[in-house]
Amino acid sequence: MSPTNLSSMYGIGEVGVKAVKLEQDYIRRSMQQNQTPKFDLASHEESNSLIRRHESEKSKGSTFLKTQVDDSSLCSTSSICSAPICRQFWRAGNYDDRLNSKPASQNGTGYLRIHPKFLHSNATSHKWVFGAVAELLDNSVDEIQNGATFVIVDKILNPRNGTTALLIQDDGGGMDPEAMRRCLSFGFSDKKSKTAIGQYGNGFKTSSMRLGADVVVFSRCQKNRTLTQSVGLLSYTYLMQTRQDRIVVPMVDYQFNANSGTWNTLHNEQQLKNNLSILLQWSPVATEAELLKQCDDIGPHGTKIIVYNLWHNDDGKMELDFESDPEDIRILGKGNNNEKVSYMVEASERHIGNRFRYSLRAYLSILYLQVPEKFSILLRGRVVEYHNIAADLKFPEFIMYRPQNVEGSVLTTIGFLKEAPAVNIHGFNVYHKNRLILPFWHVVTYSDSRGRGVVGVLEANFIEPTHNKQEFEKTPVFQKLETRLKEMTQEYWDYHCGLIGYQVKKKPRPNVMPQCGSDSRLSNGIYQPVMLSRDSSKTIGAKASPAAGARRDEGVTSKRKGHDHFVEPERVKRIGAIASRSTGSAQGGAVQIAIDPAELLEEQEASEVIKENEKLRAQCKEYETTDEELNLKITRLTTEVREARREYARLLIESNLLEKVKKENRQAKHV
Repeated sequence: MSPTNLSSMYGIGEVGVKAVKLEQDYIRRSMQQNQTPKFDLASHEESNSLIRRHESEKSKGSTFLKTQVDDSSLCSTSSICSAPICRQFWRAGNYDDRLNSKPASQNGTGYLRIHPKFLHSNATSHKWVFGAVAELLDNSVDEIQNGATFVIVDKILNPRNGTTALLIQDDGGGMDPEAMRRCLSFGFSDKKSKTAIGQYGNGFKTSSMRLGADVVVFSRCQKNRTLTQSVGLLSYTYLMQTRQDRIVVPMVDYQFNANSGTWNTLHNEQQLKNNLSILLQWSPVATEAELLKQCDDIGPHGTKIIVYNLWHNDDGKMELDFESDPEDIRILGKGNNNEKVSYMVEASERHIGNRFRYSLRAYLSILYLQVPEKFSILLRGRVVEYHNIAADLKFPEFIMYRPQNVEGSVLTTIGFLKEAPAVNIHGFNVYHKNRLILPFWHVVTYSDSRGRGVVGVLEANFIEPTHNKQEFEKTPVFQKLETRLKEMTQEYWDYHCGLIGYQVKKKPRPNVMPQCGSDSRLSNGIYQPVMLSRDSSKTIGAKASPAAGARRDEGVTSKRKGHDHFVEPERVKRIGAIASRSTGSAQGGAVQIAIDPAELLEEQEASEVIKENEKLRAQCKEYETTDEELNLKITRLTTEVREARREYARLLIESNLLEKVKKENRQAKHV
């Protein structure tokens, strides 16, 4: 897919540069204040066109997927921004281009093209509408490295017809014209960072077309001391109603000339006319002034996305519900059950483990494992508060998992929800590069409550997500992870269910230390509960010793097996003497749990470190308080000294006056 302007469509040729005069003093003042000059349409109409040659970039030795469109195909047959014929997303794939079909080659040259049907079929990868919203937010989060401090998700009204549209805007680095073309094309991704969430170059198209039939993108970018702004339109409505047989994406680009104080359009007059005609007929804005004002609203840099003609469900109502909660966006018909239910059912429905399925605010609060303090997600005018799922767990354990044939290890946090057993929620929350891929993933199915309330959290960067970032690729490594998490859940439940009132099915008995060969090693370390701060998981994972794990069994081989070459595939040998301790259950009973002395020693050391840490924190707090008091005292004394000096100066003046009066009186007496 290629945009319809510049050399991607017309090849090398003469390109018109329109100069738009701006007041010089205003431009200089704006640039000094780090503000972006606004586009003056009146000056734009009075300015003269300057002609310059624009050389298009050619890629050598590459295969192009190119869309060639003649001028006639760029003219819309509609004078207004019409809604798509079918408003239901899952029925919008019917497409008829028979009246506007074109041959597969022009001027004897064969080429490939992407049919508009692909926009819809490609978007069907998002079964869940919130997954599409998250995909757009990922682009904004990736912009944190370029200075982004916020992303806005809100409802706006389409000025054309007053219908609801979805706004997503950030203050990141923005996109220059070439980056905008890549964004609106398929398979291009400039994200090379290891921490970047996006990687396939397909997310924007699938997500925007899943949310609505049409999307317009405004972006402003300052790169290499050059300020540009670009506008692009991806409209399924336009393609469908004009019966195009290939994807046409109109774009307009402007470059600001700081020396002359002008905005220059990077198109010749015919290209600008063709592209603007489509943009103004099929986008929410009706005039060029309104279109350019959208760029001014971005600020000095950033990107604004408006998705309009939002899809409806099978009942003919909009999928996204903006009315039920003025501070949230919900999925229509979900979570609005007013029927009387039992306390346990109500507690489960209100838990975030269920609310995230229909509440965008709940989903965004757990979407990222860590969010920088300087970055905020604003949903409908209110900041989304970060929610740490691991902090919701009681009786947590920390298990080190080592994927087979993969370097490194993963720290898995597992425990009971604080509300257990009142809530019927369980599963693992699996993140990839800080992004939640599988929320409350059910790795076990139970008929007798085995696993009820058990929740885990881990970041699995050793497996790859699918294109919609709602699942992982079903590779052997992923399947082994699924098996291991199932074992973790069942083991944890079997030995800890008594803590929440269930009858313990497996009571560990004292074990005799087996004879261990020199080639045996401990595998996954199992750590006792330690309260984690928001940023402490990576630290603990880095310092955790793989040889510190305890193995619990009941005369059978432990399932907590490692995945490195030191561990035998069918069994794990136990090292060290086994002690036992009693853990009180919720029913007043006692559950015997086998403990390795090495683990017990590490627990004691960890406890001492924690106590020492708390003591140091308390001392630090005392020092900070003392420092604040001293600063206040210094300020107070400085003020007192200043007042004393003023009083001294006043008294000195009075003294001089008195001396003068006395002198005059003495002279008068002598006379």
